[in-house]
Amino acid sequence: MHPVPSTLAVALMLALPAHARAADSATGDSQSTTGAAVAGAATEFDRIVVSATRTERALDDVPSVVTAIDREQMDRELVRDLKDLFRYEPAITVTTGTGRFGLGDIRIRGLGGNRVRIETDGIAVPDAFTIGSFSTANRNFVDLDTLKRVEVVRGPGSALYGSDALGGVVAFATKDPSDYLEAGKDAYFGFKLGYEGADDGLFGAATAAFGGDRWSGLVALNHHQGQETENMGEDRSEGASRTAANPQDYDGRSLLAKLVFAPSGNQRFKLTVEGNEDQVDTDVLSSRVLAALPPGSPPTTPRTRTTSLVGDDKQTRARVSFAHEVDSIDSALVDSLQWQVYRQDSETTQKTYELRETVSSTGRVTNPTRREREFNFDQRLVGAEAVLHKDFATGSVEHSLTYGFEYTYTDFKQKRDGRSINLTTGAISNSILPDVFPVRDFPTSTTTQTALYVQDEISFADGDFRLIPALRVDHFDLDSEIDPIYAADNPGLAVVDMTETSVSPKLGAVWHFTRDWSVFGGYQPGFRAPPYNDVNLGFTNLQFGYTAIPNPDLKPETSDGVEFGVRFSNEAVFAEFSTYYNRYDDFIESLRDTGTNAQGLIVFQSQNIANAEIHGAEARAGVDLGALAEGLAGWSLRGSAAWSKGEDRDTGIPLDSVDPLRASLGIAYDRDTWGVELAGRFAGRDDELPVAGRFETPGYGVFDLLGHWAFAPGAEFNAGVFNLADRKYWETGTIAGIQSATSTVLDRYTSPGRNVGVSLSVSW
Repeated sequence: MHPVPSTLAVALMLALPAHARAADSATGDSQSTTGAAVAGAATEFDRIVVSATRTERALDDVPSVVTAIDREQMDRELVRDLKDLFRYEPAITVTTGTGRFGLGDIRIRGLGGNRVRIETDGIAVPDAFTIGSFSTANRNFVDLDTLKRVEVVRGPGSALYGSDALGGVVAFATKDPSDYLEAGKDAYFGFKLGYEGADDGLFGAATAAFGGDRWSGLVALNHHQGQETENMGEDRSEGASRTAANPQDYDGRSLLAKLVFAPSGNQRFKLTVEGNEDQVDTDVLSSRVLAALPPGSPPTTPRTRTTSLVGDDKQTRARVSFAHEVDSIDSALVDSLQWQVYRQDSETTQKTYELRETVSSTGRVTNPTRREREFNFDQRLVGAEAVLHKDFATGSVEHSLTYGFEYTYTDFKQKRDGRSINLTTGAISNSILPDVFPVRDFPTSTTTQTALYVQDEISFADGDFRLIPALRVDHFDLDSEIDPIYAADNPGLAVVDMTETSVSPKLGAVWHFTRDWSVFGGYQPGFRAPPYNDVNLGFTNLQFGYTAIPNPDLKPETSDGVEFGVRFSNEAVFAEFSTYYNRYDDFIESLRDTGTNAQGLIVFQSQNIANAEIHGAEARAGVDLGALAEGLAGWSLRGSAAWSKGEDRDTGIPLDSVDPLRASLGIAYDRDTWGVELAGRFAGRDDELPVAGRFETPGYGVFDLLGHWAFAPGAEFNAGVFNLADRKYWETGTIAGIQSATSTVLDRYTSPGRNVGVSLSVSW
């Protein structure tokens, strides 16, 4: 456990102006139920969410399972990254690795990567892309301190969100000036300082808002820095036997600025500028190894030794958007609308510096070499969207119609470059086997996607029964361009363009059959257009005897899902139980070995080969004990659990992306100005693996202690002790699951031991 640095402690002591008056918490319309405060069990399903139906609806009125996390909950749970954000959500997993690349993707009900749509204010977060050992572009592009709300829709969402939503939707909503301004208050300023012990991290944030009769604005600045995330590994040697985390330093910053003009009380124009930048430097000590002899080589064969490997990784994202919201329109076709146009640029640059030498069987060292590699992955997204609403009635039946369109144009560019420098002779070569640099692993590509969708929320019996059909039509165009870099690496290889059209229906229903009870469910298909990099993945290496070729016949990945659930809610208790079944067809396997060609080269190609199914059950509940007995006022319980099972339908082999049984449980005591919670995270043993002999992640139970104290008007202190018992455990979603059960470095993949986190927020 790291001690809190004295510099931060001094800063916290100085950060308490006597005139602080208002808390820095953009709580919106909802209240935290997973954190220490449960203000009443009935409020949980009264929370307003948008992502499930693209309309503002209470959770009790949506036909699917939706997770909603607000700013207050994020602050009180000391959320710093995606893994923290979903710490107590058993059905949502954030994958992690070791070494230099850190957080991976978000998995919902066993599906992750680019099959889950992640968006910020309706704009898709950039794609992930990985090739080889030194090139990994992830989707961790959003600074969570800029958010006021997060919503997660579980299960296929293509009927409203299109191709990317095969596994579900994660919707981030950024802060607005109206979150901080109210009648009689035209200015706000707040800041936050904090420390996280798992990686010796420091963070700070400042938010300012102003407003008048028509104009308002907001500026939020954030900064964070720290070191490697600790684990329970004790071997700190250099080389392959190392189990302690590799040394790492990270530094990041973000900006969110909004300017809002309201020409009247029912409409707003909004200009948003957002940007973030993250830099990570890693000394990969675990890569300092002496290479093994190739099979069959005589013992006198010289071997290569890596004496240093350093990673320098940077990613940036910037977006500007202009939006218009109209709350009331006197028209036969529309009552309200929102539209926006936007542009977003993202770039991932990863540089690797490696020192190598040749070691003879007698120990003589020759040929010292420096290898430099650089990976670039850029995306530019330009888009427009509009969402329109119209309420009307046909007799005693009420209709709430939602319809709209989306247009996106995305440009993708990727390049790997490198050189090898002989430190004895000074000779420079652009050949680092098996590559001759520079190379592109797919041609420069653009995708154009257009979509039209419509949804009708039909209410019968005074709203007790709601039927929600929806339909969306997506048109997808892929255009590819061969440039000299791609042509040189793939001589004579033609690339292909692709056009696809997909129709996605959906049917959901909610029935409130008593005042406290309701059932919900529906049919949810999904699809994912063939990715640009799979359609035209291409590289050729004659020396090593292989080639990768495009596949113009790739089909979209598709799914069919059904879900059924029941909810109960009164003034003391809320509960929800749901079951689901999702069937997936034509999953795309990248770089599949298809045999040899006429030249004797092994041919790799992306192909539709996998058919899978995932089914499971989920439950969540909470109890306001004070509503049951006056003597228990302030006490509350909350919990959730998720079980799932998935397999390849053709082979019966389990899917390794499906987690074992997981659960969370918390007991909290809350007063007007302070509260505490003991929260537990639990998982069963992961013993359904696709390959025999792999490490079966043991089950675990880990407890955290959370507390908050509003010790003065506008000032709040949050603290947490995580992994209270300092237990060694491997989280689901870590790379440990692909390790051999006999591996000697399993501790490399353990989670942090006992660690603390604190934050102080002050505002006026």
